[in-house]
Amino acid sequence: MNVKDNSSLASDLKLARTSFYWHFTDRKDLLSALIDEWNNRNTGALLAATEAYANSPAEAVLNVISEFLDDHQFDSKLDFAIRSWALQDKSVIKRVKRADDKRLAALTKMFEHHGYDSADADVRARTMYLVQVGYISLQVKESLPTRMQRIPGYVSTFTGHMPSDQEIARFRARHASVGVGLPDSQRL
Repeated sequence: MNVKDNSSLASDLKLARTSFYWHFTDRKDLLSALIDEWNNRNTGALLAATEAYANSPAEAVLNVISEFLDDHQFDSKLDFAIRSWALQDKSVIKRVKRADDKRLAALTKMFEHHGYDSADADVRARTMYLVQVGYISLQVKESLPTRMQRIPGYVSTFTGHMPSDQEIARFRARHASVGVGLPDSQRL
């Protein structure tokens, strides 16, 4: 991630350089705040989803998938930017690694809560998480209907069980507004 110097950034934001420093003491402070925001927002959303009420493993997985579908909760573009930046900065890669470890631990715990032994829970958590990181890293572009059509199969892959019709109906209802403003062919 190539961040401009503070004077250019302040200019782009239409702020005086002194106003910029009112919020951040220096470039390092700005970058630290950016990483903190990413971690609080994305890791926080994922952790909350793993702890949300779920009556079945399928419902638990659907809770997590919901977070990845909602950029207001889990910002995939920000995740991509931070991961790209981490390729160039050892201190950032350490923060990303800590966040990934925390996320994987939460997903593993979620699967264990639903009766999977620790080794199986770990593999399922990694499979689920690495698929999502792959979506982000490869910047996969697919229509919403295509993604929604794949979700039952993903749930089956991650849990070993197909979600029930009721679970899918609740999931789709939760995301009915995702298609607002899209052409009819793109809506749920």
